[in-house]
Amino acid sequence: MVNQQCHEVVVLGAGVSGIYQIKRLVDLGVDAVVLEADDDLGGTWYRNRYPGARFDSESYTYGYSFSRELLDEWHWKERFSSQPENLRYLNFVVDKFDLRRYMRFNAHVVQMLWQEDDRTWRLILADGEELTARFVITGIGVLSTPTLPSYPGMDEFEGDTFHTYWWPKTPVALEGRRVGVVGTGATGIQVIAEIADKVDELYVFQRRPNWSTPLNNSPISEAEMAQIRARYDEIFANCAASPNGFEHVPDRRGFWKVSREERMNLWDALYETPGFAFLAGNFPEIFLDEAANAEVSEYVANRIRQRVRDPAIAEKLIPRDHGFGTQRLPLETRYFEAYNRANVHLVDLSEQPIERVTKSGIQTTAGQVALDVIVWATGFDAITGSFDRLDVQGVGGATLRDKWRDGPGTFLGLASSGFPNLLMIAGPQSVSGSTNFPRAIESTVNWVTDLLVHARAEGVSRIEAQPQAETAWGDVVQRAHDRLLSRRSRGWFTGYNGNVSGHDAGKVRYVAYFGVGPKYAARLAEEAGAGYPGLDLR
Repeated sequence: MVNQQCHEVVVLGAGVSGIYQIKRLVDLGVDAVVLEADDDLGGTWYRNRYPGARFDSESYTYGYSFSRELLDEWHWKERFSSQPENLRYLNFVVDKFDLRRYMRFNAHVVQMLWQEDDRTWRLILADGEELTARFVITGIGVLSTPTLPSYPGMDEFEGDTFHTYWWPKTPVALEGRRVGVVGTGATGIQVIAEIADKVDELYVFQRRPNWSTPLNNSPISEAEMAQIRARYDEIFANCAASPNGFEHVPDRRGFWKVSREERMNLWDALYETPGFAFLAGNFPEIFLDEAANAEVSEYVANRIRQRVRDPAIAEKLIPRDHGFGTQRLPLETRYFEAYNRANVHLVDLSEQPIERVTKSGIQTTAGQVALDVIVWATGFDAITGSFDRLDVQGVGGATLRDKWRDGPGTFLGLASSGFPNLLMIAGPQSVSGSTNFPRAIESTVNWVTDLLVHARAEGVSRIEAQPQAETAWGDVVQRAHDRLLSRRSRGWFTGYNGNVSGHDAGKVRYVAYFGVGPKYAARLAEEAGAGYPGLDLR
C-alpha cells in the first residue's frame, strides 16, 4: 500500500554530509527527513569495515567544526582514526543533537520524478512507498558505488568472497587461511598491510601499482588532545586557507630556485611527517612540470626500493604509467614491508592476467592459485556512480543519467539544469572530491542552507541552474583540470580508468574541480553575495 508523505526537504544519505545537513535544517525549523538506504547511519564509515580502514586526513581536521561543545567533548584517540572509532564519533554527534528521530533507515530511493505542476519531487522507495518533497538534497557520497571486475566464474567460487565495501559486519576469520586481494589502490593497500601478518598465505593480485607514502600514524594522548582543543580555531582557519583543506601548505620557494640538496632535504622531512604532508606540503611544480614530477617520482621510487628487500618485487611496485601525485595518493602503514614476508606473494597481472575464477581460487595464465578468501579491492564508480544508480527524471522526463552519460554538467557542483530543486552536497564538479572532505562539505551545507533560507524569504519555490552558468562552470572545471599533469592519468580523478561499465575508458570525464579550496569558497561567496545569478529563482 502506498503511504505518501510530504516534506519541505528530503535529504538523501545519513553519512558525514547528511548528518550536518539535517542538523542545519532542523535548527531552522524546516520540515525535513533523511532517507538512508542502509540500516543505520554513517555512510562510508558504516559500510567500509575492512581491516585497516581509517582516515588519511588528520582526525582533528576531519571532525565537524560547527559546535564548540562537540569539539571540547570528543577525544580523538589516534592521529588517523580507524573505522570503528569514526562510526562511534558519527553516532555520538547524532545522539548528542538528537538527530536520529529525523532519519529513516532501510529507505532506499530508486526513482525521483520531477512534478512541474506543483514544483515538487516524487520519490519512490524500493518497497513501493512514495514521498514528495519541495527540495531534495543529496549527500550520497563520492565513493559509495563499488565496482567489481567481470572475470568468468566469479559466482562459482566456494570460499568467502566480497568487495571491501561489503565487508561483513561479523568478523571474518583470516588466521590460517589463504587470502587473495585483487587491487592495490587506496583500499587494497590498507587491507594488505593490515592482514599480511595474520593470514597463512596472502596473494596480492596487482592490476596497476600505485604510488604511496607513509601515513605515520600515532596515538593522541590526553595532553596532546588538550593542546589540539586549544588551537581548534587556528586549525580550521589553516584548513580553510590551504589549497587542499589540510594544515599542510605548499612550499612556494620555487622548485628550480632551490638546490637539489634542498629539495632532497625537504622530501626527507616530508616523508617522515604524518598524513598528506608529502603531497600537500611539496613544491606546487611537481603537479605542473614534467621534469619536476619526474624528479620527485624517482625520489619516492628509491624509497620503495629501500623498503622492499627483493629488487625485482620493488620494481613491480613502482608505477610506470603515471607520475607521483597525478592520481589519488594512498597512504600506507608498513605496506611495502609486507612484501618482505615469506607468506606474501605478488601476482603481477600485467604479466600473468587473470583468466577466470574457479571453485577453489583464481586461475591466471601462469596457473591456479588456491584460495579460501577472495577480497575484491577494485574501487568505485566515483562521484557520479551514486547518482547513476538512481532513476532521476527531471523536466520533461529527461534523466540525469542520460544527461551525464559523457560526463556531468553542473553549476558549482551544486545543481544541474533541467533538474530543479535538486541540490547536491559533494556533487560532481565540486571541490569535495579533491580536498579534505568534511572541510568542503561543511561550507557547502552552509551555502545550500543559506540558499534555502533566501528562497523562503523571497517566496521562491523553484531553483534551477542556469544553462549558461553551468556551461561556464564546466569550462572552469576543465581549465583547472587541464593545467595539471593528472590530466593524463587513469583513475577516478579523471573519471576514466576502464573499470566502470558504461564509461568510455579513453574519454576524460570532468568529475571534480581541481582548483584550490579557497578559490572555490570565494566563488561560492561571490555567487551568494550577488543574489545567486547562476540560478533561476522563481
